[in-house]
Parts: sequence; C-alpha cells; structure tokens
Amino acid sequence: MKKELEILNQELEIFTKDFLKKIAENEIEIVSHFDTDGITSAAIMIQTLKGLDKKFEIKIIKSLEKNFIFTLPKDKLIFFLDLASSSLKYIQEADLKQVFILDHHEIKDKIPENVKIINPELFGSPKMSSSGLAYLFSKKINPENKKMINLAVLGMIGDSLEEKIIELFGEDIDNQEIINKKGILIYPSTRPINKVLEFCSDPLIPGVTGNYDGIIEILRESGITPVSGRYKNLIDLNEEEMKKLATNIMLRNPKIKNKKLVGDIFLLKFFGKLEDAREISAKINACSRFGESETAVRLCLESNFAKQKIEEIHAKYKQLLLNGLKKVNNLQKIEGKGFAIINADKEIKDTMIGTITSILSYSPLYEEETIIIGLAKYDDKIKVSARAVGDKGRNTRQILEEVVKITGGEVGGHEFASGCIIPQEKEKEFLELLKRNLELQVIKI
Repeated sequence: MKKELEILNQELEIFTKDFLKKIAENEIEIVSHFDTDGITSAAIMIQTLKGLDKKFEIKIIKSLEKNFIFTLPKDKLIFFLDLASSSLKYIQEADLKQVFILDHHEIKDKIPENVKIINPELFGSPKMSSSGLAYLFSKKINPENKKMINLAVLGMIGDSLEEKIIELFGEDIDNQEIINKKGILIYPSTRPINKVLEFCSDPLIPGVTGNYDGIIEILRESGITPVSGRYKNLIDLNEEEMKKLATNIMLRNPKIKNKKLVGDIFLLKFFGKLEDAREISAKINACSRFGESETAVRLCLESNFAKQKIEEIHAKYKQLLLNGLKKVNNLQKIEGKGFAIINADKEIKDTMIGTITSILSYSPLYEEETIIIGLAKYDDKIKVSARAVGDKGRNTRQILEEVVKITGGEVGGHEFASGCIIPQEKEKEFLELLKRNLELQVIKI
C-alpha cells in the first residue's frame, strides 16, 4: 500500500499546483453530492477556499444528471466532489473549460484533456472516500488544514470505510479530538443501549428494532440490567456484556457476520463534546434527504443554529425510516431466483429508497448474493437503487447499465451498491427488461 499512496501523493501534488494556478484567473463553483461524504468534502473545501481568501459558489445535489451538467457555467472553474467519475462524457459534451474532480466512484469513459481528476481507481490506491481525498488535497494547500481530519474521518465512516481510517490517517489523528474503540457497530454508542436498540435499522434486528418487549428481552438475555432506572450507554458495556449482546443479535439475524457487528467505533469532538461519528453521519444524511443540505454543511462547520435544527429533522427521519421499513412488506414485488425488485412508487421517498434497500440487504429476508432493487418516484423520474446481499455475486452496476442502454437514464455507484435514474414513462419497459436481464444472468451462472 505504501507505493500506491506515494503515487497518489505525487498526483495530488500536480493536481494541487494546477488548481492554485487556475484559481488565480477563474471564479470557482463547487458541486458536491448530498450524502455524508459529499457534505464533509464540501465543508473541507469551503474552509480551504476561505483560507485562500477565494470567493466561490457551492451547489449540493442528490445526483449528477446530464441536463444539470449542461447548465454549469463554461467560464468558471468547476470543482466536483464525490461526483462526476461516471459523467466524463457529458462534461466533455458540455464544453466545460476547467474541471477538477475528487471522487472515488467507477470511471467509465476516457478522461478529457480539460479535466484534472484524483480517483483512487486510477492509481491502484486503497479505497478512500472523497472527503479523505479532499482532506489530503487541503493539507497540500496548507499543512495547518490538518485540523479538518475530523471531517475526513466522518466522511470515511459515511461511506462505510471505518477499517481504512487508521491505516490511511492514523498519523494525523489527535486522541483528544478523535477516539477509536472496539465495540458493537450499532449507534449511537454514546446513548443508553435500550434507546439505541429501539431505532436500530442498520443492522435490522427482527423482533427488537422498534419493539419495546423485544428490547427488554434481548437485554435480559445478555445480562444487561438498568441501574436506578437507566441502562448503560452502549460504549460503556464491559467485554462480557458486549459478547453476549453480539451473540443474541446474531441469533436473531444470522446474516450478520461478526466482523460486521463488532469493529471500530470512532468518537469525534463535535461542539466540544465527544459524539459517535455514525450518529453525526446519520444526521447529515437525514438533512439532505429532507432537502436541507445547507443545514448539513453548516452542521459540519459547527453552527449552533444547524445543530438545533438538525435534531428535529433527524427525529422525523428515524420515524420515517421505520415506517418505510414496515411498508416494504406490503409493497408490490417482482421476485425470482437470486433477485427481488421492490416497486415503492411514491410510498417511500426517493431520497430514502437507497437506505431502505441497503438495510434489507443486511436483513435475514434474503440469501447472500441476492440482488435487491428498489424503485421510488419523484417529479417525472424514478430513482432506482440496487444492492447485492453480502457484497458478493453479480455486478449491480453492470446489470443496471445493460437496461439503461435501452430505456435511457443515468447510472452511478459501485459494483455491489449502485443506482440509476430513469424517466417515469419508461417504468414498464425498464421493469420488463430488468427482470429478463436478471433471469438470464442466473441461467448463465
């Protein structure tokens, strides 16, 4: 890994020099994704550019569509964060003059001459979030920007890359600001265990999540009892309690592997208090899915106003998520060997269908390697999210690309977690082609 990181470091040097040269003569527009990784990347860039005393505009979007790219100003330097690796063809067609990209998604097309891009895929580097790349870039501009390591860690956690954090950024982590412990990977670890279990959806614990009697039963079986009417915080469980609780969770959901259930927990100093990074990430995601991306960015910049507002949004989001999971049982489904297509229509928000599909991929409902695909409508489009159970089996992105070639639409994501956006008038054709494609792939296997 050392050699790959050296190559990445060299490429970042060139990328940073090019950027500093270009901003002397160009106005800047930042375009970033609306999930935790994109929001933290944007927050890092905002503070970096403020440090350079540079004016800029920023747009947070939920997907990078062709029509949007063509609206971007040609006379500005466009900086994409956590986006654009799969949109290089459209960027070239839009004739954007100066484009910089920090991203980690799959690259489909040839890189145009006017595009400067840093993507771990190009250098064989370890998996890294866009916030991690933004952090390394920011440090190149000013070593004092090391203080933004908490945002890089938060973005890595948002993209489920916890196991890479110490390996990639261990030297920069201040143990007063960031604490790393081993524990059960349900959150928030800084809250009473009974409350944590009540809203636990990742992983979903059958008979426990949202079930008061089930919560009391699993805690009793694990030898965890309240003291003066209050249960311990999850992070404060002793080793024996943690082992028993992990075992009892896995008995209820055998799909959960031990490595998925027990691992690295990161506590970040946020607003002067240590908080579970996964909870902060969940709050950021909740904001964006309620159309409050600006509030999410302000939270990363530690705005007290944003902190108060985000608590209300997160509470609504958690309830909406649980309701969405309950609705799934009654939704229209197309099922076959090795796949399940869940058509939510407008019963589940398009901004939540990906989260719900991910949760289902870790539930006991589906066998490993099953492809789960969720659909939700918004405006005149349909958001499609695909996940491979166990992160194994067929390439979900390739499956979607084969269909979208015919129906039209735009695909993004990774091998086992991808998505696309299609026109609503293509719904019937898309579903028919998708089902046929999935059935043919099973026969080939």
